[in-house]
Amino acid sequence: MKNTLEVLIVEDDFRVAEINRQLIENIAGFHVLAEMKTAAETLELLQRSTSLPDLILLDVYIPDSPGLELFWRLRREFSSIDIILLTATKDTVTVEEVLHGGVSDFLIKPVTPERFTKAFTHYRSKRVLLSSKPELSQADLDRLVGIETCPEPSLSTDGLPKGIDQLTLGRIERILENSTSAGMTAIDTGEAAGVSRSTARRYLEYLVSIEKVEAQLHYGDVGRPERIYLKR
Repeated sequence: MKNTLEVLIVEDDFRVAEINRQLIENIAGFHVLAEMKTAAETLELLQRSTSLPDLILLDVYIPDSPGLELFWRLRREFSSIDIILLTATKDTVTVEEVLHGGVSDFLIKPVTPERFTKAFTHYRSKRVLLSSKPELSQADLDRLVGIETCPEPSLSTDGLPKGIDQLTLGRIERILENSTSAGMTAIDTGEAAGVSRSTARRYLEYLVSIEKVEAQLHYGDVGRPERIYLKR
């Protein structure tokens, strides 16, 4: 397998595309080939290219490609290219359709940098595994399809995951309830609760996972977007 995997970004929002470029190029073994804003320019690039990218990071909502039109055209005409979807859509019909289409991963906006990085490192590990052996064991195949034997998450006596205590959780929920409609960042929440930013983020992401809190991306003038947390 070649040392560096080429990625094509297809995203109509230039701010999101640039953030994704920065995230990808901070992951060892990846290089962004180009950023495309439309289906037309994406297909033109691929059709005239002498060397296709290994992977496309694709948004579903492209102005000149209704629904999954571009996704399915890529699958038909460029089946050797893998696809990771990064999109705000999350309806079951769409998810099921792209899974049938063989998507490598499905990331829902707003995605955390940790989950984004995990998608790419997992993809690279699959490529390494496939190129390293003439035959694969069942354990190898389990890794490829994402089946792993993992212990159930440890729970405390009150039924919460380890690292989440009821008193701090309740305090953070009350802080969010009393916040403005604009929501709060992990830094703001940590300061209000008297805990570190990383601790506040852990509680906020737990509340997101149980659908008590919604996370949105806020784009500033420079740098990465901030995650803003709002009470549902």
